[in-house]
Amino acid sequence: MTKTHSPARPTPAVGTVCFKDGHVLLIRRGTPPLQGEWSLPGGRIELGEKAADAALRELREETGIEARLVGLIDVVDAIFTSRRTGETSRHYVLADYAAVWVSGEPLAGDDAAEAAFFPIAALDDLELWDETVRIIHAAHALL
Repeated sequence: MTKTHSPARPTPAVGTVCFKDGHVLLIRRGTPPLQGEWSLPGGRIELGEKAADAALRELREETGIEARLVGLIDVVDAIFTSRRTGETSRHYVLADYAAVWVSGEPLAGDDAAEAAFFPIAALDDLELWDETVRIIHAAHALL
């Protein structure tokens, strides 16, 4: 039997809450973890890259959207545990930023299967992670 390898340390990552005309931009994840679920655009910070720069890069790569950052919302731990072994399989430390749309139309790219703007009132219908909903509302309060 092969033992599941747990990561040695958390992975630094970013998420971007981008608003346009009272709508928030979300992606449907095309890869694990949470494949098929709606989420904030984001991903890993590359070596030597500032977190804010990574937030804008990931937004552009996953959605084709250009935006202006308006502030850091919070830092969130996304810890995934194996259902089979109970071991931590992934741990991301997410720096989540609020942003305002500048240009572009949502077009899924990189590891996003879909990208679209949603009215904030429609968030409950999307079955988002509780932390994602909290972060979106906190970002909206910054505007």
